[in-house]
Amino acid sequence: MNPNPLLGVLFHWLGGLSSASFYVPYKRIRLWSWEIFWLTGGVFSWILAPWIGAFIGSKDLINVLTSVPSHTLLICYLCGAGWGLGGLTFGLTMRYLGLSLGMAVALGLTTVIGTVGPPIFQGTFGELIAKPGSAYTFIGIAVVVLGIVIVALAGNAKEKQLANVAGDASAPDRGEFDLKKGFLIAVFSGVMSSFFAFGLAAGDPIREATAAAGTGPLWVGLPVLCVVLAGGFTTNFLWCLYLILKNKSAGEWGGTLSKVHAGQGKAPLMANYLLAALGGTLWYFQFFFYTMGESQMGKFGFSSWTLHMASIILFSTLWGFALKEWKGTANKTRFMVWLGIGTLIISTVIIGIGNMVAQ
Repeated sequence: MNPNPLLGVLFHWLGGLSSASFYVPYKRIRLWSWEIFWLTGGVFSWILAPWIGAFIGSKDLINVLTSVPSHTLLICYLCGAGWGLGGLTFGLTMRYLGLSLGMAVALGLTTVIGTVGPPIFQGTFGELIAKPGSAYTFIGIAVVVLGIVIVALAGNAKEKQLANVAGDASAPDRGEFDLKKGFLIAVFSGVMSSFFAFGLAAGDPIREATAAAGTGPLWVGLPVLCVVLAGGFTTNFLWCLYLILKNKSAGEWGGTLSKVHAGQGKAPLMANYLLAALGGTLWYFQFFFYTMGESQMGKFGFSSWTLHMASIILFSTLWGFALKEWKGTANKTRFMVWLGIGTLIISTVIIGIGNMVAQ
């Protein structure tokens, strides 16, 4: 089957939609602490869904994973763990830099490093630049970063305007703003978050073994996710475990409320578990569709990371409108965010054209 970059863009958009949607079920979970619903959903995101998906979509999964060199599995796993660290520190970036600057630095770095880093380390970057269509692809990457900055500026303006509408008492506390500390954390978060792309690139031997076992091109990336996401699970599990011990919240899994929720009624356990399962599975589907999209990008498969980041931000912003998060903002702010959305859409079209020219 010949690669179809336009189909690849569609798959990446589906992945971005899945990623942007996963937190919607989480928001409906009641009387569970963050670490409880995050780890519960994470079991589905990082363990159950990847292995179920790989068992269904690929052939001879266990033999494939045991046949590849152990250092390949270790690199994929460690990259996943590094990516987990990046995600956990993203919140600190927002805390010390604010939404606008924090998003621009962290997500901008993640996009650029996660896109061009793997081919540089693999020694194929020079070949990629020389290929027809490369100019379109790199222009598209630059346009994505521009779109991230525009959306971040619009989000910052939204925060300020909604705070003013609510009154000075609700205005965000800027006392923790620390440019030096925030910038260092943003760089760490952005660099480490890009490690997922490195983990996927390091999984090429797994893809080759999967293809040799008879798996079709759309599904050869699924076994790689099992290894990379295991690393992400480890990082998140350790952090959640620390919070569970600190907050004494483990009883929430059985319906015992922690001190934070004491006296607020009874937790709807069945609904909470189902919502966590739904949210976690939706989260996994971002990379399920990512691997499918990557298989269709042809010679410029490295551009998949840019398309992934652009799609997440695009659909997250649209969810914000659907949930009326932008209600009450100025026309100028809404124009700015729609400009950012349009910029991200244009970037995906430009990258898709570049991949088509390269075929």
